[in-house]
Amino acid sequence: MARILPSTVTTSKYQRIMVYSHDAYGLGNISRMLSICKYLLKSISNLSILLISGSPMLQSFRLPQGLDYIKLPCLNRGSSGEMAVKYLNADIESILNLRSELILAAAKNYQPDLVLVDKKPSGIQGELKSTIDYLKNYLPNTKFVLLLRDILDTPEKTIQEWHKENYYQIVESTYDRLLVVGMPEIFDLVQEYQFSQAIASKVRFCGYIRKDSGLKNRRTIRQELGIKSNEKLVLVTPGGGEDGYYLINNYLTGVAQNQAYFSQQKIRSLIFCGAEMSPEQQQQIYQQARQLPGVTTLEFTNDLMSYVNTADMVISMCGYNTITEVLQKGKKAIVVPRTKPGQEQLIRAQAMAKAGLIKMIHPNLLNSNLLMETLFSSLDKVDNSNFINHLDFAGLPRVADYISMLLFDSFYIEQSSNVALKSA
Repeated sequence: MARILPSTVTTSKYQRIMVYSHDAYGLGNISRMLSICKYLLKSISNLSILLISGSPMLQSFRLPQGLDYIKLPCLNRGSSGEMAVKYLNADIESILNLRSELILAAAKNYQPDLVLVDKKPSGIQGELKSTIDYLKNYLPNTKFVLLLRDILDTPEKTIQEWHKENYYQIVESTYDRLLVVGMPEIFDLVQEYQFSQAIASKVRFCGYIRKDSGLKNRRTIRQELGIKSNEKLVLVTPGGGEDGYYLINNYLTGVAQNQAYFSQQKIRSLIFCGAEMSPEQQQQIYQQARQLPGVTTLEFTNDLMSYVNTADMVISMCGYNTITEVLQKGKKAIVVPRTKPGQEQLIRAQAMAKAGLIKMIHPNLLNSNLLMETLFSSLDKVDNSNFINHLDFAGLPRVADYISMLLFDSFYIEQSSNVALKSA
């Protein structure tokens, strides 16, 4: 797909974007939205971005000049899918009201030229509705963009939710663009989720998001970990880690059962537990790992790309961010997708396994023996870089281009209106 605008744009007006990040489970949403924000700031001059999120990990990320955030009280969507307050001793209704009022106050004072919303058209349990109504009534030139990852959930569940929450109508009446950071060849959500012609006309497939290469090169990481040139590195990461203990425990059990093979084949292991894994489960993993030579265990990194680039094999779940980082680097991967509370990861894993990009183990079938068998057979095979070349990783520049077009439309409309008023 051809670029729409040059990658760098200059205006005489300070453009303000307000970003709402869906943030009730894991780190994927906030990480993806921060990548987009950083790219927008590099691509569009005179830009200011206010990010609104309830992610508990916001303070762990480095923010560039031009980007700041408002931290909302945290919510949590557990394995049942039901929303709850994560930390505060308060009922869900009062916290949703508080979050809604904070978002509205931010919009009133920040007066955004464009609002970028992650996944949920009216926010978590409708907390964006009052803000949308205010901007439509008092700042009618504000543009609205809905960002969707490649897969939301099963078609049945997604269609039911969109009808129940009136999302189809909200998208038709409110949003100027739907930007999908994925490929229709992997999953065509326009057809799968039964978008109307009116909504389909607003959809733009942008391709997957390409991450920066990382802060450290492969040689530096291997030196820090004490990995020799003839040793292979297996990286195990369950993303945020809230439900990652089962995967890591099976891996460590497999290592313990096959210590001679790991030593003979010179296989080293690096495990990230994830910042949202419980302290008790982390301690259990640390205790297991201490008994195993060649295993390094860390809690969290905000520079996963450096470690992905260093690894010879990645074992992970199949969240959007992790798997696109792995495939971007052309790495071999074994994925055990999460199936609760939604099946988005399972659908993605099945589609990518069918395309020959990864190996998949269904979590219901996962055990240490199967994981080790898959690992040993995959390490011996040639890489899959030829398959990776067919993937589209131009998501960031395309998102920036479409947002630039909308910002300039707003800018020229406003300038024309001001000229008309002065003339009158």
